[in-house]
Amino acid sequence: MSYKLLTYRVSAKESRAGMLVGDAVFDVARVTGVAGSDTVMGVLENWRTMERVLRDCADRIASGKSRAKGVPLAKSRLLAPIPVPGNLFCAGANYSDHVAEMDRAANNPPTPNPKTQGLKPWHFIKTGRSSIVAPGGEVKLPAYSKMVDWEIELTAVIGRPAKNVSVDKALSYVAGYTLANDLSARDAMRRPPVPETAPFHFDWVSQKCFDGACPLGPWITPARDVKKPHDIALKLWVNEQLMQDSNTSQMIFDTAEQIAHLSTRVTLQPGDLILTGTPAGVGMGRRIFLKPGDVVKLWAEGLGEFSNRMT
Repeated sequence: MSYKLLTYRVSAKESRAGMLVGDAVFDVARVTGVAGSDTVMGVLENWRTMERVLRDCADRIASGKSRAKGVPLAKSRLLAPIPVPGNLFCAGANYSDHVAEMDRAANNPPTPNPKTQGLKPWHFIKTGRSSIVAPGGEVKLPAYSKMVDWEIELTAVIGRPAKNVSVDKALSYVAGYTLANDLSARDAMRRPPVPETAPFHFDWVSQKCFDGACPLGPWITPARDVKKPHDIALKLWVNEQLMQDSNTSQMIFDTAEQIAHLSTRVTLQPGDLILTGTPAGVGMGRRIFLKPGDVVKLWAEGLGEFSNRMT
């Protein structure tokens, strides 16, 4: 029986790891009896054991052999699946159509395909705890920006330490997949009057790391249940207008290639998130940006959907 791993709010000051089986949420620690499994991060740090335990519990619940009592999903308050994740690694310029639209927006000539040039995946880092926003939560737009943009991204959740792993084995280090919105303050990327040729011209913190810059959710779908991570439909709406409509098959560097490359630079740890890039359809290409009151909805085939309101 399939399940989803999530974090749900118990009270104003307490949240716990939950598992969604059918349309009900069950407390992971109570159902499994495994010490340290009261948080999703605790589950991920023991993923090799917990993956089997959770699937066995889901089977027992679905077959009626478990006495566990769940709470209807409709009555549960979901938080981000990992409210305090590890590192957030974000792939830049990883969909050909997105690269093309950004070239057009900047009046630049077409960027050559980095993969055919023999280059490696390119990532930047986003802040963790301060950036994460729960499904249904409000995102306060940064006062210094008038050009905050949306970016739907398939996100891989690391389930065990990964160092110098091969492309062939890279996906075995993934516990599951979720969705992220890599919000970007486009007008804060550069530092005038610092010359564009200077190595100090770009401001990644202001562009990518403001409070609330990474809505995440709605849950983690175990990797075992995602048969084709490189063939997942992605859609994003702003105020019910479809803006992004693509598929992960359009990535330049796929998820396995990204994990393998990152693991040559740093040891990936349980709870680290790999945001794998965004397709065309962002606001920059249209010169349309988010404003207070806008509602952004993300959806991915087999992974769920969630929304956030801008304030």
